[in-house]
Amino acid sequence: MASTDPGDAPRTLVCYGSSEGQTRKIATRMASVLESAGHRVRLVDAAERPIDLDVGAYDGVLVGASIHAGRHQTAVREFVRAHTGVLNRVPSGFVSVSLTAAHEDPAERAPAEELLEGFLEETGWNPDATLTVAGALKYSQYGRFKRFLMRRIAGKAGGDTDTSRDYEYTDWEDVDAFAREFATLLESAAGSTG
Repeated sequence: MASTDPGDAPRTLVCYGSSEGQTRKIATRMASVLESAGHRVRLVDAAERPIDLDVGAYDGVLVGASIHAGRHQTAVREFVRAHTGVLNRVPSGFVSVSLTAAHEDPAERAPAEELLEGFLEETGWNPDATLTVAGALKYSQYGRFKRFLMRRIAGKAGGDTDTSRDYEYTDWEDVDAFAREFATLLESAAGSTG
């Protein structure tokens, strides 16, 4: 039975890196799902994280990052490297956001999984849960060159090329399910130590 004392609720840190805002939107959604499950959540942008952030004070940590030019955000890599010990000790999860994850063909989605695995290998982090999720084409936020480049890439992949609008590919049901599963993982871990 869950405790009614909010002080007993699992404390969860959701840290993210976002270039055009889609990963921030995904992180915010996961934080909301966790809060609905009774968790106390702190949402932190990896690029603006407080110097005195005590990652070890949290019962669990979710990290989200998007892929641009074949790499996840530098601020997220730095965050994970700085806190690998804690991340490997408490329940943790990683969400990797990319346009590649939007493909219906599993073979076309494989590079997104490979980049996720490469990130984990590079940082030495072994999260309890991972998710690759599709992001968004934010044509309205791109400069002229990036808009041209992204339109060209999308066109080659058979994607959306009308640059007068943005396209969101995120599967929100997958995001919600991942956050709910993470909440259950945290509650199980708290129950086994309590």
